[in-house]
Amino acid sequence: MDRSEKLKEIVKEKYGKIAKQDKATNASSCCGATATSSKVYNIMMDDYSSVEGYQPNADLGLGCGLPTQFAQIQEGDTVIDLGSGAGNDCFVARHEVGDKGKVIGIDFTPAMIKKARENTEKLGFNNIEFRQGDIDDMPVSNDVADVVISNCVLNLVSGKQKVIDEIFRVLKPAGHFSISDIVLVGNLPGKLLADAEMYAGCVAGATQKQDYLGFIKSAGFEDVQIQKEKVISLPEDILEKYLDRAEIDAFKNSKTGIFSVTVFARKPGQQRVKPKIKLSELQNVDCSPNSGCC
Repeated sequence: MDRSEKLKEIVKEKYGKIAKQDKATNASSCCGATATSSKVYNIMMDDYSSVEGYQPNADLGLGCGLPTQFAQIQEGDTVIDLGSGAGNDCFVARHEVGDKGKVIGIDFTPAMIKKARENTEKLGFNNIEFRQGDIDDMPVSNDVADVVISNCVLNLVSGKQKVIDEIFRVLKPAGHFSISDIVLVGNLPGKLLADAEMYAGCVAGATQKQDYLGFIKSAGFEDVQIQKEKVISLPEDILEKYLDRAEIDAFKNSKTGIFSVTVFARKPGQQRVKPKIKLSELQNVDCSPNSGCC
């Protein structure tokens, strides 16, 4: 088994356990994978509590942004969420697409798929489905999605270019994505990079920021832009598990930065033109001969 396959199995096993942890445990660690920190809460995640469509039972505290906030989702859209977990971002997206749209969540962890489906059944939604599969080989046909979203997931995949190529494939012409992820500026200490737990914790699997943007452009996307960026600081009580005092000081004094970024990009093609007036609204318009509307 090569390193990428070994890491995939480690992540799958780890996230099977994370699916059964509570939000507080996950949010006070690195994506639920590392030891919890006593010095900080919500190391990476953003607050969803005021977001329309938010379902607390689906929030495991695993994200590093709010991609749905920037995704420009419209009513009737088909949205794909990569690494959908318990369904948190899918339910927010479902609020935006309405009854006429569709949301597809993809996750490779059976426990997450089970939890997401249970949440969907409890809510009675019939336009959300969860498919088990790898995001670097999506169980989705070409040109399906208007929008692709993802929240702190691509950093768990070793072949990031392949995932981004897959996003390009499943998007309709002129479709777009908004993805929150962890990126680096500078190099992490070798002991962090070598630890599989830190890989599952979203940090050791992160790529350099410029490389990340380069993968997106290489796939053929245009209008690439960073919608939001924030610094991620690892607390000392987490670093102490991997580094000694001198190594921690050297890391903190280095120019290495860990960032959560939300990136937008569009697939080339003719952009859709949405009608300014909904058909349902036309029923209330007076188009009699003397109304002046024609």
